[in-house]
Amino acid sequence: MQATVLTKLDTLVERYEEIQVLLGSSEILNDQVQYRALTKEYAQLEVVVLCFKTYQGAIDDLEAADMMLDDDDQEIRNMALDESENAKILVEKFSNDLQLLLLAKDSNDDLNCYIEIRAGAGGDEAAIFAGNLFRMYSKFIDTKKWRLEEISSNTSEKGGYKQIIAKIEGNGAYGLMKFESGGHRVQRVPETESQGRVHTSACTVVVMPEIPEADAISINTADLKVDTFRASGAGGQHVNKTDSAIRITHLPTGTVVECQEQRSQHKNRAQAMSVLQARLQQSEDEKNQAEEHDLRRRLVASGDRSERIRTYNYPQGRVSDHRINLTLYSLNEILDGNLNALLGPILLEDQADKLTQLSESDF
Repeated sequence: MQATVLTKLDTLVERYEEIQVLLGSSEILNDQVQYRALTKEYAQLEVVVLCFKTYQGAIDDLEAADMMLDDDDQEIRNMALDESENAKILVEKFSNDLQLLLLAKDSNDDLNCYIEIRAGAGGDEAAIFAGNLFRMYSKFIDTKKWRLEEISSNTSEKGGYKQIIAKIEGNGAYGLMKFESGGHRVQRVPETESQGRVHTSACTVVVMPEIPEADAISINTADLKVDTFRASGAGGQHVNKTDSAIRITHLPTGTVVECQEQRSQHKNRAQAMSVLQARLQQSEDEKNQAEEHDLRRRLVASGDRSERIRTYNYPQGRVSDHRINLTLYSLNEILDGNLNALLGPILLEDQADKLTQLSESDF
């Protein structure tokens, strides 16, 4: 393992031991905000520190076994050879585990998230494709045992959605779904195309973490314009009979959020505010990270809304992810929710990219 990585690990052990002392002090115990923050940091460090200590134990075993390789007794040398080989395997394993644990993790990865699908170029065909994407995500979410809740939608006359926003609740939802942010393109023959020509349409997918209320960006109520209106829908009991739908406009940025899925105006307002905070937070994060993104390569999860990340080609039955040059000829299975076939390789590529950055870092 690189000396710089070992130095980083020694620093983390020192911090871990420092927090142990701090958590026992009356000053920290009386400050619940700081106590919770330190407890969270301690739990995160503990996994790394325990793995590091196991790695150091394997190193000690390897050194002890290698010393016995020079023993005069053949039986001891044979035993030392076996122990040395086993210790080498463990050293390599724990070394890899430690490097993975040291990878920078997005603090939002474990959060719930919002997904917004917006039809782009292609008119009605783009809206139909937006519906296909939403169905694909819905099926994938079912396989993960997560919960999907529609927030707002604007349907198209020919089917699908001009825009739809939904909330995804589940452990690690944002950490996985964030890789879907970007431009999605479809190539197929529309049902209305009489000459069988292939058309290209596009949709934009944006995935935003649901920011916990305690960490949410502060919004001045004076900057908000709130409108109520009657929810639209397919009819029946789902349609609100009162003006319970909410539209919130953030005047400084022009950001508009609507929510009409709940029957309670209060619930719709709370949901709309949560989406608004997520959008504003994402905008702020993108602005803060712009310089970093310019300085180093980012293969995946850039979150760039304009970036074309994937193409779905119906005539050839293929799906291509342009970030990692991956092409799969299993379009139907992927559209039926088998996103793991795409997300698995993307996660591995992201991990490899971060490991490269870790090895190049001076800490």
